[in-house]
Amino acid sequence: MRHATITGTGSYVPERVLTNADLSRMLGEDIDDFVSNTLGIRERHVCGPDESTADLAEAAARRALADAGLAPEEVDLLIVSTDTPEYISPATSSVLHGRLGLGRAGTFDVNSACSGFATALDAAWKYVRADERYRRVLVVAVYAMSKFVDYADKKTATIFADGAGAVVVELSDRPGILASELFADGRLSSGMGVFAGGTAEPITVEVLQDGYRNRLRFVQKYPKEVNEEGWPRIVRSVLERAGERVEEVDLWLWTQVNRSTIETVMDRLGEPMDKAHTVMDKWGYTGSACLPMALDDAARAGRLRTGDLVVLTGSGAGLAMGCVALRWDPRPAGRGTAEAEPDALAALHGRSAHG
Repeated sequence: MRHATITGTGSYVPERVLTNADLSRMLGEDIDDFVSNTLGIRERHVCGPDESTADLAEAAARRALADAGLAPEEVDLLIVSTDTPEYISPATSSVLHGRLGLGRAGTFDVNSACSGFATALDAAWKYVRADERYRRVLVVAVYAMSKFVDYADKKTATIFADGAGAVVVELSDRPGILASELFADGRLSSGMGVFAGGTAEPITVEVLQDGYRNRLRFVQKYPKEVNEEGWPRIVRSVLERAGERVEEVDLWLWTQVNRSTIETVMDRLGEPMDKAHTVMDKWGYTGSACLPMALDDAARAGRLRTGDLVVLTGSGAGLAMGCVALRWDPRPAGRGTAEAEPDALAALHGRSAHG
């Protein structure tokens, strides 16, 4: 039996910081109470004028490779999850492939909005299990939504931020990733998005002058039951297929958009909030990147030990949702575990989400 496990993690945020106080001044009203106490966001990082999706992705990817002790040419497949691509075409994964020098590795993009990392990880571990040609898959989730935010719109300006997270998925002789599941409800596809710029609504002078459809918009409020009921449903399904129980989970990672929703879901599951790891307070909401960023943060904070049961659940526009259950066991088949030195990594790869 071929198994797959995560052997390396990495994350990155831009230098520029926007605090709640900054946004309050920009919007002309105090937004701190709701954003801090309900959403759990105190500040967020956003790209500078010369930074783009590929820049964030490259930094996180290099850190994950270093953490796994791999050279770029050892990667067999690259999967990039993003709904803020470097270009309409070619794929962001192709751009990143060239920057990293991945040699003969295959590559493709995934766009299932904020559930993108769970979707990409679902694909990655199944590639490793199903096809002997794939031993090492690099999965990168990246978000540069600040490029599409209207900073006069408090519904979006207060939430969204930029960042990237990456993991290396490798062949293992022990079960690592245990089970996963995807869910969608396309009836809600018009609820949120950047609707201009594709073939349905190409960019025109009129679109730019109007400035509405080419920016991120909440058009229709999603029912709160989507996450409050949907998250417990999908995690129970995944854990059942993995042969595990809710109370056995050591670490819960959820889409980092609303702390109060996470608290509600943890309560419904009968789990203490201290078993959930959150990062939205310092990084804001980074879409599909938030789950690997939270995983990397938890690993580097010492919250993960070999054998821990971890459940990651992401959901977002589309509506799309994904969940993955795994045993934390960063030991690939055929080689020893790489122990990365954080200070050396920071010096080698520049500023990451960890300093």
